[in-house]
Amino acid sequence: MENYNPSAIEKKWQKHWDDFKPFKTEINKDKEKFYALIEFPYPSGEGLHVGHPRPYTALDIVSRKRRLQGYNVLYPMGWDAFGLPAENYAIKNKIHPAVITEKNIQRFKEQLKSIGLSFDWDREINTTDPNYYKWTQWIFIKMFEKGLAYKKEMPINWCPSCKVGLANEEVVGGLCERCGAEVVHRVKNQWMLKITEYANRLIDDLAEVDYPEKIKSQQINWIGRSYGCELNFSIKDSEENIKVYTTRPDTIFGATYMVVAVEHPLIEKFKDRITNLEEVESYKKEVIKKSEFERTELNKDKTGVELKGIKAINPLTGKDIPVYVSDYVLMTYGTGAIMAVPAHDTRDYEFAKKFNLNIVEVVSGGDISEEAYTDTDKGVLINSGFLNGLEVEEAKKKIIEYIEDNNLGHKKTNFKLRDWIFSRQRYWGEPIPLVYCDDCGWVAVPEDKLPVKLPDVKEYEPTDDGESPLAKIDSFVNTTCPKCGKKAKRETDTMPQWAGSSWYYMRYMDPHNNEELASKESIDYYGPVDWYNGGMEHTTLHLLYSRFWHKFLYDIGVANTKEPYMKRTSHGMILGDNGEKMSKSRGNVINPDDIIRDFGADTLRTYEMFIGDFEKSVPWSENGVKGCRKFLDRVWKLQEIVVDGDEYSKELESAIHKTIKKVSSDFETLKFNTGIAQLMTLLNDFLAKGQITKEDLKTFLILLNPVAPHITEEIWERFNFADHIYQQKWPEYDEEKTKDDVINLPVQVNGKLRANIEISIDEEEESIFNKAIANESIKKHIEGKDIIKKIYVNGKIYNIVVK
Repeated sequence: MENYNPSAIEKKWQKHWDDFKPFKTEINKDKEKFYALIEFPYPSGEGLHVGHPRPYTALDIVSRKRRLQGYNVLYPMGWDAFGLPAENYAIKNKIHPAVITEKNIQRFKEQLKSIGLSFDWDREINTTDPNYYKWTQWIFIKMFEKGLAYKKEMPINWCPSCKVGLANEEVVGGLCERCGAEVVHRVKNQWMLKITEYANRLIDDLAEVDYPEKIKSQQINWIGRSYGCELNFSIKDSEENIKVYTTRPDTIFGATYMVVAVEHPLIEKFKDRITNLEEVESYKKEVIKKSEFERTELNKDKTGVELKGIKAINPLTGKDIPVYVSDYVLMTYGTGAIMAVPAHDTRDYEFAKKFNLNIVEVVSGGDISEEAYTDTDKGVLINSGFLNGLEVEEAKKKIIEYIEDNNLGHKKTNFKLRDWIFSRQRYWGEPIPLVYCDDCGWVAVPEDKLPVKLPDVKEYEPTDDGESPLAKIDSFVNTTCPKCGKKAKRETDTMPQWAGSSWYYMRYMDPHNNEELASKESIDYYGPVDWYNGGMEHTTLHLLYSRFWHKFLYDIGVANTKEPYMKRTSHGMILGDNGEKMSKSRGNVINPDDIIRDFGADTLRTYEMFIGDFEKSVPWSENGVKGCRKFLDRVWKLQEIVVDGDEYSKELESAIHKTIKKVSSDFETLKFNTGIAQLMTLLNDFLAKGQITKEDLKTFLILLNPVAPHITEEIWERFNFADHIYQQKWPEYDEEKTKDDVINLPVQVNGKLRANIEISIDEEEESIFNKAIANESIKKHIEGKDIIKKIYVNGKIYNIVVK
């Protein structure tokens, strides 16, 4: 028999799958469907490194297994090709984004096919295809019509490197999520999406889906729902108020000063009364240069300026309290003003100490001469008038009643989540399908005129003044108003990279539909997504955005469920062999093409899954790759020990049934490493026996096929077994045959393990006792003592109690 030659075998079977399309999916109501979905990759110019195929291969294994179990599996692939990654690469390499995107997609596709992934390529989609982004524009128009899309001048996160405005979710640690440059603030007119309208549902509906707790927690914390009240602090000698939101109205008696954001309208309104206005304005100029991250997370040194000439009045104590302006209060959060209770807030305490402000303890239990006492979820109120002596929860209820009864404020639910900054002043994105008319205002492009195509341009670099490159193209900008027919201007901002990826899963269901984004029949059959896998880094980006878009589509009758994904899993990264994240700058990138060339695609697939826990990050190891190749070499050599036989070998029957059970379970729960380890153990059993039946081989090949499809199909064909593996039925196990006839039973004396004895699975208790007391170790611990009790847990443990 010739040696195993993966290159020839893999090319043969990949061509077969391309020619015969065995993984093509159509609606088949006689079969239960299963929708496996992975991330929607950016086709970057660097191509794949070995970390990328891991999630694809994982769900490919699940998809192949489910097909063999009789499911109608939809496992598609597409390209999230608009946005900064593609455009920045194009600018850097001086190649038009459209050209580089097409080239990169071709490269990615070749690499993915070389790995043997069973995608339904007939459903391939691309966000830059006008037939696709027509429907992205359609969804935006529907949001605009429902009042969920609006334009507003506001301070935005500006990346000076990418020359683009960023949503809060795209700023990580004060840096641009894409390029790592430090983000600054600019004021810009931007299109916004009212994701805040869905804040409650985005939290509450998490109870209906199967997501890991860490993903649910990240979304809940990002949305930041809190319950409290909104109340007014009046300005002394004025009819004006400062509105604040607080989750701790029970601590109002401890509010000894107030802080407002530098952008707060109070400053302009009372500029004639503020006696140090010049100092305030100077401070304001310094603060607005900072990003939100700098103003909050990095703000170690407390800074601020008192608004001299005005005082607020604490509505419960009636006392005058000073009002400060400081960088740590943001106009975009809450009301842009806070009541400061320094005794019970570390930030307020440090501020009060610096500016020598009063600190009044109102929840007992700490030593406020040393630090703020913040462990106040429970406790007793002090220095709080009619609240004195009440527990915190009772005090909260009583103070809110008082506030509402006296028209000082009202109960309110608040959120940290901000509306989504949606527009980008860049070229490479979906044009926003609106025009501006002096008479009619913003008007949507009629549906029969969609898509508004992105014009082909020579100059696509972002502008220094922050305007879109499209603003320079008169033939694109100048148009007529769809409503009145007068002259109008097109919107020249484009959508962010998250637009097309917020609903792509739905287009997979019906990718060639020109009349609607997907037919009701397709959505009813394929939706919702049964299983979606993605990186943890997208928990507050793609996952949050797509849940929001889906809920909107549900509200307008397009989607058939409240949630897009029923199950969500995440994968760990494959790191370089030095334990660091793979990147060209670190010089630790491993190209999958090299691994496939030297070891084969099946080896790559096997190692990607065997390397460790799917949900954890693990370093790459060439020795591990070589070990997996040796495993497949040994699989190939099984052909030499096969004899006729349409039943399992008697000596191997129990091991085979155990393997079917474990592999079936492990592949379904993403424990691929232990499932493959079980197959390796069974292979050792086969080779140790030296002879296996054709039935033994068939079952082994089917179980291994999702992991290593090429070698298994080739061996199957060489034995002239019927059809192909992908047309077979997944093996079933007999539970009784997974049980051992003989087990090792732990034996304890007075609750301490002293020995293990070998017993039959159905052995009588009296016989077990006799074996136990005959054991030398047990003898030593019971000798000369009275046995007062014998406790036997069937097949688990035997305990002898002596005195």
